[in-house]
Amino acid sequence: MTIVADLAERPNGKAVQGQSLWDDARRRLFANPAALASMIVLAIILALALFGQFLSPWKFAEIDWDRAGENIGPTLKHAHYFGVDASGRDVFVRTLKGAQVSLAVGLVATLVSLGIGVTYGAVAGFVGGRVDEVMMRFVDILYSMPYIFFVIILMVVFGRNIYLIFIAIGAVEWLTMARIVRGQTLSVRQKDFIEAARAAGVSGGAIIVRHIVPNVVGPVIVYVTLTIPAIILAESFLSFLGLGVQEPNTSWGRLISEGAQEMETSPWLLVFPALFMATTLFALNFIGDGLRDALDPKDR
Repeated sequence: MTIVADLAERPNGKAVQGQSLWDDARRRLFANPAALASMIVLAIILALALFGQFLSPWKFAEIDWDRAGENIGPTLKHAHYFGVDASGRDVFVRTLKGAQVSLAVGLVATLVSLGIGVTYGAVAGFVGGRVDEVMMRFVDILYSMPYIFFVIILMVVFGRNIYLIFIAIGAVEWLTMARIVRGQTLSVRQKDFIEAARAAGVSGGAIIVRHIVPNVVGPVIVYVTLTIPAIILAESFLSFLGLGVQEPNTSWGRLISEGAQEMETSPWLLVFPALFMATTLFALNFIGDGLRDALDPKDR
């Protein structure tokens, strides 16, 4: 049967168009109920973090002197939707402020680890040989040491600066990223298009940027969605120990630390920040699982 006859048999006389891998992955991702619901929940949390403060008449550091020292629970009467703490500060506004800081730490530190890990892993995998061995043995040595102590040492030596938290956590979270990218690069560098680029005289750096990195971006995107919650947990752990975000700023970890001390008398101080944090972590993990399934070539 000829192509013309085949097109004539179709309802509209139109040829069926192919679908790119990214279009197929997007369709499969949106068809995943858990991932889709998680994206909606995460979008709501992000919207509240950015604009939720306009829903309350109270400011972040403002003190309700009429209710200071009373630890009043959630009430609509005075617009304290999540209650107030012992200092008379509104917990709703502080929780949203904590969301801004925690999510910013997670995003910026992930970008730092992404830049270091992708560059390191791509170079090691592409160059190969003795250079690859030396670079990966260095990663193995760092893996053998508890990374959280590196962060604590950096915080003690250089001070408890919020920007340092971004850099410090990201600078020690790149190890797994480097291994993933290196493994993917080892499988990609033997492809025909890489050999063609070499034969055409393209430099090694250009091959890494134009050909290697775009072809390993799938697993990287999946791991990024799993790195953000890990970094949020790391920041929360530091803040819980008193080494993270300092006043007047706050984060979910610091709010949880403060709420844990008043858990028996004022449980709302712990419940609301912990609920926001747990929901965000679950959403990011479900999105990561959805991306993994959507990008898995074995399921296509």
